[in-house]
Amino acid sequence: MQRLAPRLCFYDAREVYKERNRTLLMYSTAVIVAFVGLSYASVPLYRMFCSATGFAGTPAVGTGRFDAARLVPVEGARRIRVRFNADRAEQLPWTFAPQQKFVDVLPGETSLAFYRARNRSDEDVIGIATYNVTPDRIAPYFSKVECFCFEEQKLLAGEEVDMPLLFFIDRDVLEDPACRDLDDIVLSYTFFRARRNARGDLEPDAPEEAVLRSQGFDKYEHAERVA
Repeated sequence: MQRLAPRLCFYDAREVYKERNRTLLMYSTAVIVAFVGLSYASVPLYRMFCSATGFAGTPAVGTGRFDAARLVPVEGARRIRVRFNADRAEQLPWTFAPQQKFVDVLPGETSLAFYRARNRSDEDVIGIATYNVTPDRIAPYFSKVECFCFEEQKLLAGEEVDMPLLFFIDRDVLEDPACRDLDDIVLSYTFFRARRNARGDLEPDAPEEAVLRSQGFDKYEHAERVA
């Protein structure tokens, strides 16, 4: 029995090496698949990153901040004026405008606003909107509960619709020294005619520079898009 021990150890070591090789192969394959997937999902993931961090003036859409206990107006805090702006691409035959010039809200207070769009053409048109908020430093605290951006908006010929926007400014803004004197912000939406890309996803039918500018990304350097 003692002579079998070395062979048993050698067998176990050999199995360990084989298992390590299998594991390495699995990890390598997973990394390759992940990078391929990232190349196709780079734009949606970029939007998710911006929404989670408030990067480049993108309003945040986090999770914990939507707890009911946090959605309570902070009494005694200064009100922040939110101004609404609307733009549209020339190729989109719509009228698009906010239904209110501004609202004054307390941190933690939910507020409802509306934009109105009307299709002036004699054919059905699908539009898609981008957005950003300025100045950039307020973006991590500007949270949208309900919004019409990055979603297909189909208007029939001559149709007019009201588009709701439910939002709040997170109470943590009161703890940020960079926002201490901030009491006036602008929320901008830009509507583009929509098209489907090679993957079948809807995207603005406009030059990339125009889309980046509408989101406030034109001030940042960008890596070349993966074909």
